Amino acid sequence: MTDILETDVLIIGTGIAGATTALTLADAGVPVTLVTRARAPEDTNTLWAQGGIIYTGPGDAPERLTEDILRAGAGHTYPPAAALLAAEGPGAIRRILLDRVGVRFDRDDTGELALALEGGHSLPRIIHAADATGRAIELALLNTLRDHPRVTLLTGHTAIDLLTPSHHARNRLAVYAHRSCVGAYVLDQATRRVRRLLARATVLASGGLGQIFLRTTNPAGARGDGLAMAQRAGVRIINAEYVQFHPTAFYHRQAARFLISEAVRGAGARLVHADGRPFMDQYAPEWKDLAPRDVVARSIHSEMLKHDVPCVYLDLRSYVPEAEIRRHFPTILAQCAEYGVDITRDLVPVVPAAHYFCGGVWVDEWGQSSLCNLYAVGEVSCTGVHGANRLASTSLLEGLVWGERAAQHITRRLAEGLPRPDATDIAPWQDTGIEEADPALLSQDMSSIKHIMWNYVGLVRTAARLERALRELRGLDTEIEQFYRRTLLSDDLIGLRNAVKAALIVTEAAWQNKRSMGCHFRADDPALLQATG
Repeated sequence: MTDILETDVLIIGTGIAGATTALTLADAGVPVTLVTRARAPEDTNTLWAQGGIIYTGPGDAPERLTEDILRAGAGHTYPPAAALLAAEGPGAIRRILLDRVGVRFDRDDTGELALALEGGHSLPRIIHAADATGRAIELALLNTLRDHPRVTLLTGHTAIDLLTPSHHARNRLAVYAHRSCVGAYVLDQATRRVRRLLARATVLASGGLGQIFLRTTNPAGARGDGLAMAQRAGVRIINAEYVQFHPTAFYHRQAARFLISEAVRGAGARLVHADGRPFMDQYAPEWKDLAPRDVVARSIHSEMLKHDVPCVYLDLRSYVPEAEIRRHFPTILAQCAEYGVDITRDLVPVVPAAHYFCGGVWVDEWGQSSLCNLYAVGEVSCTGVHGANRLASTSLLEGLVWGERAAQHITRRLAEGLPRPDATDIAPWQDTGIEEADPALLSQDMSSIKHIMWNYVGLVRTAARLERALRELRGLDTEIEQFYRRTLLSDDLIGLRNAVKAALIVTEAAWQNKRSMGCHFRADDPALLQATG
């Protein structure tokens, strides 16, 4: 088997953004290679998205949705990006999710798409497939892609680094050319060989970085892989301090943190203490339990500290009819039942958890990054839509809209004659590893990253905490890079290297931004101290 694979377009990641890009390109006649580190291609953040995706409701308009996005973004959202999402979103849903892949969203009694209300939205406009919307979308897209003659799907392949001629060309004069991307080095986990995947255009769709925090709703692969690869290639990254913490992740000592969808509060559930007493009224009188996520998450954090409790609770039983709970939230019902919690009768213990990365690789309205021929779509990218705080259910829509737009732009550039990289000019991978990775070292280093980020770079940040985090992470980064250089490659080793880089990117951005905004909360913000002093 040769270590060189050539394709027109390489897409790294199989969530809604990567899958949409692949499908749009393939339908336009473009051969694509879709790569994922997971053994099952559906193992993505998209699969775990519960609540829904923004569509449009009665009395709705693009301008109204744009206003809601801007309000949630805490004054930091890029207005043209928000307006683009609002204008193109409904059409993309009809073209791709409804007509092309046939996602079965819930319908009301009249047969129309059922609409839900979520936090920060001024009216019901969220469509859903019970409480497993992401799963329905992901499986529908992948089922279509699997049978597509122009799609090559490689599972169990971990991207190591982006291929850039200025770094990897045999011709050293390439350093004088405009910087560009021509593919990626990718580890075949089964054979442990590294392949050169050369492409005329490359798309990062690798998802988020929740796993760098101790508590997260993200699956195991969300380690910041794409962000770290982009940084090593010199790609522009922005807004990295804005990590959104979902207010309500299920809390149990023996359970991984799984999401309790915002749609639960949209249906009427309240955040309460163990005695059933609601508390959001005192923090957000206008929105109460449907306030923007950063407000709700910090309110919960404050109540936990004030009352010295490990969690707060969601009360569905008092506010949502049992039949509605069973009809709309079957996944949450079943997941909680595994840990002895009946959400129709019991209070549901919840805590905030790292959920969504609002920053990322800077891209324009077509998904182009600052590196020629490299695109980024989905959570790894930063379009400006989310600003300092993501509005509920915008993430799936952003992945869909920018995935389609990136594919359209790539298709035009290919037709104009985008050149094919010279395979003979890119050097094969040189593995310096001489020993197998010690699993105890991998586990301990990853645990250290998670605890540092949770304790010092979490919901509430200060200069002292961030300084401590930077010192410890920089030391870890040096140790891990040395460990990486002498150790035989594995997916876990690559992930550890990327995780510490991603953690440093977030922490350095949080240190530089002294102003509290959205989900970046600096308790030592001079303006905040003056206002409360």
